[in-house]
Amino acid sequence: RLQDALVAEKLHKPTSHKEHINSEHRAAYLFNRLHETTENMVRTYQDKDGSRQEEIAVIGGLNEFQEFYNRLRRIKELHKGGDEVAAPMVMEFLEMKEQRENPDDNEEWAEFTDEEGYGRYLDLHEAYDQFVNLKHSTKIDYLTYLTSFDRFFEFPKEKKLTSDYRKYLSILRDYLIGFMERINPLMNFSKEKERIAEDFDEKWEKGTFPGWGRDPTSAMKTGNTLDLAPFDSPEELASLGLDRLKTALQALNLKCGGTLMERAQRLFSTKGRDVNDLDPSVYAKSKKSREESVRQREIALLEAFVYHYTELLSEQRAATRENVERRQARTADEVDDDDDSEGGEEEDDGEDVIPYNPKNLPLGWDGKPIPYWLYKLHGLNLYFNCEICGNFKYRGPKAFQRHFAEWRHAHGMRCLNIPNTAHFANVTLIEDARALWEKIRAEKNKEKFQKEYEEEFEDSHGNVVSRKVFNDLKRQGLL
Repeated sequence: RLQDALVAEKLHKPTSHKEHINSEHRAAYLFNRLHETTENMVRTYQDKDGSRQEEIAVIGGLNEFQEFYNRLRRIKELHKGGDEVAAPMVMEFLEMKEQRENPDDNEEWAEFTDEEGYGRYLDLHEAYDQFVNLKHSTKIDYLTYLTSFDRFFEFPKEKKLTSDYRKYLSILRDYLIGFMERINPLMNFSKEKERIAEDFDEKWEKGTFPGWGRDPTSAMKTGNTLDLAPFDSPEELASLGLDRLKTALQALNLKCGGTLMERAQRLFSTKGRDVNDLDPSVYAKSKKSREESVRQREIALLEAFVYHYTELLSEQRAATRENVERRQARTADEVDDDDDSEGGEEEDDGEDVIPYNPKNLPLGWDGKPIPYWLYKLHGLNLYFNCEICGNFKYRGPKAFQRHFAEWRHAHGMRCLNIPNTAHFANVTLIEDARALWEKIRAEKNKEKFQKEYEEEFEDSHGNVVSRKVFNDLKRQGLL
């Protein structure tokens, strides 16, 4: 029965978002019961404690009828005087079938806040409050936070090691996992956790995890390693000096103190040997650095969980941003009207139903088509083509006039090597724009100062002539 009910639940096609969530939770409930029942049956047949074999021996003994009547008497005593009658097990499956075929709007299999809209949107207000109270965080609004809350690589590494930042990541991770469990209860979260950890370990070892790249100072230390092949004794190493031996020992994470000869002997002892085979006493004590590395790894793992579940919830994240923008654009009267219409009840699943829109009218802020008279008033039935913008079509004269100052038209003019000035307003053809630009350049050339005709000279008699006339008279010797 559990298998049949689970198959029927998965074959059913929900017609709304809320019904889909409830169907997923019913399927998860049936699957968990089936798994638990199967495990109980396996344990019963394995009979590790011997209770099944003992019960079979009692029932199949010499006094089997006496045992039967004793058990029957105990069952009657248990139900004696009880007014309640136990419902048959089949009733539970019939109720699920009724819920599936005739869904009730008030039926809720999961708890969501009003902000979450029964799994449509994210409610990150708690994480947002924690974020804006971080010591080194940038004070941004909630709408901007929805876009950038997973950009942990923008945080400096040294500012991530605080307890407040770790608490913020824990709140954000727990919420995203909890939200995912409520909208997708059939997901195997234990395997998902293992997959995230494996991917994180691989990136962490390679130093490619975002925001936690390898320290450049470690690369500098690696570059300070010393090739010991040319040296045959510690005395030859001592000739390099204290500073060079110190940097070579630091590159191997060995103790770098002591006299010149002690350093040379310590470094020479590593020749031809693996660093892991050396005596642990020669290593530098770096307990603090190891603890810091462990703390960095734990914080980075929290970020990996947030990265992964944010990617899985990308659709809900985009819907949340649109919902917040729509709510912020409403006037006070619209907010009051919505509150009165809702009457404290949860909004229905009308958003999942495609509105009747035979004329393909644009949708308003409420998701419904705008009135047809408003559509005609703004000229949204007219399309204007602009060749400079790559034959992009603009809907309505208002959008068409506004686009001349926007980036797309400016980019097209820049590709033509023409400045996007007021002279080219309402010019949409490339040929017209080039012709107008040539005309404007010719007019500008005429307005330029011409030395031959506009530069004036004065002869010895005080006569003022142009440069060209002056040069001609001068060549003729008339001056």
